[in-house]
Amino acid sequence: MKLCLEDIEAAAELVYAHLRPTPQIPWPLLARRCGAEVWVKHENHTPIGAFKVRGGLSYLDALRRERPDVGGVVTATRGNHGQSIAYAAQRFGLAATVVVPRGNNPEKNAAMKAFGAELVEHGRDFDDSRAHAAELACVRGLFMLPSFDAGLVRGVATYGLELLRAVPDLDAVYVPIGLGSGICGMIAVRDALGLATRIVGVVAERAPAYALSFAAGEPVTTDAADTLADGVAVRVPDADALRIIRAGAERIVTVSDEAILAAMAHMFTDTHNLAEGAGATPLAALIQEREAIAGKKVGLVLTGGNADKALFRRALAAG
Repeated sequence: MKLCLEDIEAAAELVYAHLRPTPQIPWPLLARRCGAEVWVKHENHTPIGAFKVRGGLSYLDALRRERPDVGGVVTATRGNHGQSIAYAAQRFGLAATVVVPRGNNPEKNAAMKAFGAELVEHGRDFDDSRAHAAELACVRGLFMLPSFDAGLVRGVATYGLELLRAVPDLDAVYVPIGLGSGICGMIAVRDALGLATRIVGVVAERAPAYALSFAAGEPVTTDAADTLADGVAVRVPDADALRIIRAGAERIVTVSDEAILAAMAHMFTDTHNLAEGAGATPLAALIQEREAIAGKKVGLVLTGGNADKALFRRALAAG
């Protein structure tokens, strides 16, 4: 999968029919904390509070044109992908069914329902939910939406286009890795613009599948992904995403749940923005690598701000 600049610009035109570009802001308190010039890409400012909405709009727009017979779609999520599909489906006149694991973030569940999705709870984690979504697609005659696909990457890459056109001289950008659309979109933009920016992936220590796979050179499945950062809680890496990440990212950093909680608190203290667990992992990684990155110009992708109240209370206590 290789996206050219024209592909991404066309996706941006579609996305901007539904939402405004999000800001990228240099925060002086973060700079003081990290010892570097720090720019935050605020994907917590989208209509669903996360970057995923861009991919949902891009994918479903193409689907309704290529498959006008499709009346309903089904997908699996821990929350933000599901919100993006529910949001886009509502705008394009499609019915959306979203499968989440039992015990999923209740506030993300409520948001998906509010956008019009039918919510199904099944399984212990994302990968169990994904398998059940595929079963529902067969039983109900629904179109199974992937959680990683070129159509999704094309849409989410538009946030990378905004960031790297606004700040083209970034030395590095830290990007969380869930299933991989966000970091693959950033790699595509960096390459399309011909920039030298290093791209660093971030995962949770308790969900290390992509870090293990990056090191091994092939997908490595883990037995569990038990991290508070639900947006990066993946056990089974996508092989296509891994190939792109290994070719385009410099490295993958792992961060502890304790560091993620602290980063959530620091983001609030230093910028008064709410970061969910996955959205705080880039800051956690930058703080962890503070000495190595000192004096550089760095981007952090705040991929989402959809933390529930209980988790945010924990973060403030930890911070």
